[in-house]
Amino acid sequence: MLRLMKPKIRLYVEHPLGPGQAVTLTRAQAHYLFGVMRLSSGSPVALFNGTDGEWRAEVVEAGKRGGTLECSEQTAPQTLPPDLWLCFAPIKKSRTDFIVEKSVEMGARRIVPMQTEFTNSERIRQDRLQAHAVEAAEQCRATYVPELAPLIRFDALLDQLSDRQILFCDEATADNTADNTETGAHGGPGDGAAPDAGWAILIGPEGGFAPAERAKLRALPNTHILSLGPRILRADTAAIAAMTLWQTRFGDW
Repeated sequence: MLRLMKPKIRLYVEHPLGPGQAVTLTRAQAHYLFGVMRLSSGSPVALFNGTDGEWRAEVVEAGKRGGTLECSEQTAPQTLPPDLWLCFAPIKKSRTDFIVEKSVEMGARRIVPMQTEFTNSERIRQDRLQAHAVEAAEQCRATYVPELAPLIRFDALLDQLSDRQILFCDEATADNTADNTETGAHGGPGDGAAPDAGWAILIGPEGGFAPAERAKLRALPNTHILSLGPRILRADTAAIAAMTLWQTRFGDW
């Protein structure tokens, strides 16, 4: 049997998906599909909701303020990214957006902005960043959208990470050119950790972690200290580098 090609346009919806399921569009979704992408009745769209996989759907009704799609067949099963949290200190708006977007592409399951002593931004637009996560999932053909957590203070975050392995990207070790890991009290990343352990990568602000914060992280038994090379990286670059190293050892690459 000839199988239809996957639609090029993907859309995240907060609606159950299944055979023959009708999906009512919001005004914004209708504008995007019919006003921007110029779709019409019968046009194919790939839908996903984070729980039911990806489904092929066709436009049944197209209007300026709304519309209806109907699911026909599943085109990809539901998959979860690895149990990895990316915890980072918000920086400038465009670079924070970049971190969120790339975190989705790199396979984070949860994205956690944290307030550290040297964090420049004291507030975030959680709804706007979550929308960026949705757009990134639509583009990279993911079937899962990571949760964008509310901004949390550093000490409170550490309490939440007591049952996870922590990958601490310490900029103070940037001059360690002999190896990319510190093999001190806790060993290199992953030493002694269960293969299926949940992980969290911590990326500090532009000014780095404060001495007291670094001391707290180093004192934790579940902390693994990682150097990202001999040069100080920008926070957005460090996030991608750290996730790349983690994925190659523990992830789904």
